[in-house]
Amino acid sequence: MPVSPKSPRFSRILLKLSGESLMGDKGSGINLPHLTDIASEIHSAHNLGIQIAIVIGGGNIFRGTKSSEYSIGRVTADYMGMLATVINALALKEALDTVGSAATVMTALEIGNVVESYRREPALRHLDHGGIVIFAGGTGNPCFTTDTAATLRATEINAQAILKATHVDGVYDRDPAKEPGARLFRRISYEQVLKDKLRIIDLTAISMAMEQQIPIIVFNIRKRGNIERIVSGHDVGTLIAGEGHER
Repeated sequence: MPVSPKSPRFSRILLKLSGESLMGDKGSGINLPHLTDIASEIHSAHNLGIQIAIVIGGGNIFRGTKSSEYSIGRVTADYMGMLATVINALALKEALDTVGSAATVMTALEIGNVVESYRREPALRHLDHGGIVIFAGGTGNPCFTTDTAATLRATEINAQAILKATHVDGVYDRDPAKEPGARLFRRISYEQVLKDKLRIIDLTAISMAMEQQIPIIVFNIRKRGNIERIVSGHDVGTLIAGEGHER
């Protein structure tokens, strides 16, 4: 269904994608049709004149938090997970280029013969010149999630909001997959998320967003047009914010 026209709500956003969002109905890896669909969704929002940066996870390839299952130390496993985010970022860049939105990958890891190393000023220039920037490699440090990396990068580039893509419609009081009666919040405060330990997003990331007063919108990436709806000013998903960020 086409998105009805509405004035853009933001001029610059950071989109947080999980690695799992690229899997589609596969158990792991990258589902090419699904990758293309996500790239098209981002392209449609970008065409509204919105500056878009992206932080992508690597859980479809390797998750550092599951290191014990492989008898691998946590630090080594986290670096493996960071490398997985680079693979996903390169795939997403190619998909975005194909649909018509030029993208640049920047990584916190030093692998300059593959992708550009992250530096704030060049990242801002890419955004100002109309390009999409994909941040890979997490924060470049073990023991930090890509949710935390998203909040860090959003702070550094002065993003007006973080859009957290999930496979559910927003933040619930209980797991909706296990509890059919779970209640969806349309708005919730940072403090309440921390108090109730609602783990739709890493709690360290929530604390950072609260300190910087960056609103987070949690939404369902599987519903076509949701990114464009959000940046166009429509109420979608759950808004996590403090006072003064009413819809």
